Amino acid sequence: MIKKLIVIVIVIMVFEMFFILLPPTGAVEHDRTFFEKTGDVIWEVPTDKKVIALTFDDGPHSKYTPQVLDLLAKYNAKATFFVIGEHAEEFPEIIQRQIREGHEIANHTYSHYKRQNDTIDEIRLELKKTDDIILKLTGTRTAFFRPIGGNYNDMIINTAVKEGYRVIMWSWHQDTEDWKGVSARRISKKVLNNYRPGDIILFHDAGGNRSQTVKALKKIIPKLIDDGYELVTVSELLQMTGIDDVDPQ
Repeated sequence: MIKKLIVIVIVIMVFEMFFILLPPTGAVEHDRTFFEKTGDVIWEVPTDKKVIALTFDDGPHSKYTPQVLDLLAKYNAKATFFVIGEHAEEFPEIIQRQIREGHEIANHTYSHYKRQNDTIDEIRLELKKTDDIILKLTGTRTAFFRPIGGNYNDMIINTAVKEGYRVIMWSWHQDTEDWKGVSARRISKKVLNNYRPGDIILFHDAGGNRSQTVKALKKIIPKLIDDGYELVTVSELLQMTGIDDVDPQ
């Protein structure tokens, strides 16, 4: 009898551990390969054309975003800015300048939302609040969304897609890690030692001291251009390579 009770207790404990260790609702169920096949998520574009998309997260920032824009204007380069809604509300003139100078605005949530296990309604709210702000400032809705930190799961991706977004990540070999506050030399080295056609490069223009990012761009942008690359928005990248027919903003 005692042995049977012990067995029953062990079985119950095993079941409890099984359910405890189950990933929470919405945890990653599909990987990059699956989502790339659906076309709903883009990490980079396979192409021989010398085109690269520079992308910037977490802005706009009152100091660093204008510095980035000045550099892009100097070299006639274009970029895509994944903006935080509450930052866009605070600095509307920067958003308007970005559009005026031919750049692209995309959705990066309203409040730097990063919790993977919240509800679909909460994700929708983060997306909608930012999209409404961008629409008010630019007259255009955003086509692209990038989850915070590149963290995604089926619920986040599927919710974004149902709301009309394509999810844009970045080339795994082109995370500059500037969000860690690394040196301009390290940022430059990461990009210039690894770039290739169709890359989507990750930078940040806010979320901390981005002086090293700005400094690195002074080396990166002219080097890429000297090597024959055109620096374009994500929409342009997808159009030029035949991946998509999204009209650039």
